[in-house]
Amino acid sequence: MRWVRLLFRIFGWLLTPFLAWAASFFGAVGGALLAMKLDDPVRGLAVTAVCGGLAGFAALIAWLHYLRRSPEVREVLAVTEDGTPDTTEFATVPEVPEEISEPAPSQPT
Repeated sequence: MRWVRLLFRIFGWLLTPFLAWAASFFGAVGGALLAMKLDDPVRGLAVTAVCGGLAGFAALIAWLHYLRRSPEVREVLAVTEDGTPDTTEFATVPEVPEEISEPAPSQPT
C-alpha cells in the first residue's frame, strides 16, 4: 500500500508540469491553425510559438490558482500551494520503540 501512495504522490508532483506542457502543445496546434492563413512562414512560426507559450502560461496560472483555493486537492496530490512537492512526511523520522533500537546489555557470567 505504501508503494501505491508513493506512486500517486509522484503523479501529483508531475501533474503541474504535465498540465503546462499539454496546454502549450494544444495552444501551439491552435496557433498553427491560425498561422496557415499567413503568407510569411516566419510569422506563422512566431504565431505558433506565441500561442503555445500563452496557452501554457495561462493554464499554469489557472492550475496554481486552483491549487491555492483547494486544500483538498493539495492534500491528495501532496503538493504545496505553489505546486511543488510536499516532502514534510519524508522529513520526519518515525519513532522506533526503545526495545528495538537498543540491544539488551549483556551481563558477564
